[in-house]
Amino acid sequence: MAGPLTTEAVVLRSMRYGEADRILHVYTPMRGRVGAIAKGVRRSRSRFGGRLEPFFRLRLGLHEGRSDLLTVTSAETVAAYPRLREDGDALDAAARACDAVSRLFESPEPHPEVFNLLCSMLVLLDEDPQGGAAPARRLAFRLKLLLAAGFMPHLSACAQCGEADGLVGFSPAAGGVVCGACEAGSFPLDQEVHTFLAQALGRPLADTPAADERTLRLADRVVLETAAHHAHVRLRAAA
Repeated sequence: MAGPLTTEAVVLRSMRYGEADRILHVYTPMRGRVGAIAKGVRRSRSRFGGRLEPFFRLRLGLHEGRSDLLTVTSAETVAAYPRLREDGDALDAAARACDAVSRLFESPEPHPEVFNLLCSMLVLLDEDPQGGAAPARRLAFRLKLLLAAGFMPHLSACAQCGEADGLVGFSPAAGGVVCGACEAGSFPLDQEVHTFLAQALGRPLADTPAADERTLRLADRVVLETAAHHAHVRLRAAA
């Protein structure tokens, strides 16, 4: 519907356009990912200041016209996450989180749970960017994104035959864990990784259990290959 629109949004990406404008990709609770143009934002006297940068949580005033791009008419900072911006690893994690949201949720369909999940991730990165569970939280975030997108791998039993015991591998084609009789085409996945995946999905993001590097590497492979095979999306590695 054409006309004015006010919404909260997280800036996923910000690109220079022309002499003074910026093109934004933002994620909103009720409109999903949308594109917008902020005119004159790069001029020194712009009323938007520097708040139209990636990872800002904003309350945006937008105007929807005939163009595919909405026009930014106002921007109020809800959360700037300043400490996140002082740590290189946290910045990289935020960029990968926003990239995953952008790739898995390209449409304007509403997914308020994805918006809330992204905001929670940015809060955690801002509060404790180098916390003991930080790498595991980044994996848990991506697993929860797969769940919201409808591509969560099957973990409770063999995705091929339904056997609950003797789960030894993960098959991207089958869409989940597999038993010894169905392991052709899978890669090894032991109980430790399986337990981490289940706990990371079942707990709030802030309560994600820590895991060793090997477990995280295999969990990330689960995410990457599931997204590639079923969502036809190539995600960047978690770290």
